[in-house]
Amino acid sequence: MALGMVIGLSACDVAQSVFPVRANEAAAEIEELETSVEVVRLTAQNIATYDRPRHPRGGHTTLKSQGGWTYRVGTGDVLDIVVWDHPELTMPAGDRRTPEESGLKVKADGTFFYPFVGQMPAKGLTPDAIRKNLTRALSEFIPDPQIEVRVVGYNSQSVSVTGKVNAPSRLPLSDIPMTLLEAIDAAGGLTEEADPGAVTVRRGGTMYAVDLEAFLEHGSSGNNPLMVHGDVVNVPEREVAEAYLLGQLVTPATVDLSKDDVTLTQALTRVGGLDKNKSDARGIFVFRETPDRIVVHQLDASNPVAFLLGTRFTLQPRDVVYVTTAPLTRWNRVITNLLPSIIGVKNAASVGN
Repeated sequence: MALGMVIGLSACDVAQSVFPVRANEAAAEIEELETSVEVVRLTAQNIATYDRPRHPRGGHTTLKSQGGWTYRVGTGDVLDIVVWDHPELTMPAGDRRTPEESGLKVKADGTFFYPFVGQMPAKGLTPDAIRKNLTRALSEFIPDPQIEVRVVGYNSQSVSVTGKVNAPSRLPLSDIPMTLLEAIDAAGGLTEEADPGAVTVRRGGTMYAVDLEAFLEHGSSGNNPLMVHGDVVNVPEREVAEAYLLGQLVTPATVDLSKDDVTLTQALTRVGGLDKNKSDARGIFVFRETPDRIVVHQLDASNPVAFLLGTRFTLQPRDVVYVTTAPLTRWNRVITNLLPSIIGVKNAASVGN
């Protein structure tokens, strides 16, 4: 609906006024629209205000790195224990039983039973710590026991991956560290609708934002953190973010802003530039809604150097770029003819949301 209303702006083939524009000339006619309008002419002095990338290189993440990863045994894990030269203490897997099937399961109280020594603690310990404790305990019955302890069933720790991935799932953690990207890959990878720049990780009751796209595109290692037990990863759907380019252009169209920053000059170039036979380069307007008013930015590109200013004007979602028609007449008539449609787009977008 919003797009259809914006396309309707292309029918506003009205002429312009003498430049530079003056907001007070249009004040009387704009007032009846019941909206506040501010007119800003883009110059070298104020262009830095609009040079603000929406997708900064390096990205943003509020999840701090946890350092290295050490797996600690938990309830439900299965241990495989081998005592060399003592087959009576080693549970053989055999041809029909896997090590996990024949192993020792850690019980709810965090212990497992082992011959001669009884209940041994395991929860919260590393396999190496369990090995040392078991070696010490068995030394009373076996001279210098040589023991190997490994986890063959990782059941106690996991992360969950939800949202726009191909196979949302719960993923077990093991002694091999798992990064955010590896977790998403294990869940089938990103769907076409996914927004990797707005991933969230819920950890310990706190929600963290992670710009995984910054890692994918720029290799920012801090944006691919290690996962820990209990993490819940959510990959949201990429929101539609478009600017609308209308008026006297070679090919009026929408421009996608969801993945990359696009400047005014880039956008004009992507649609083929200004129509040389119909456009007035002094009348490149960008309509932008703010919470309390509509700001109309004017780029006077009668001098091609002005397009350099356009390379520093970052477009925002729902911006409407309109290139007016020659010959010159009244600028305020252009504004007052366009604003009702701009406001209509705003209302339609609000209903859609």
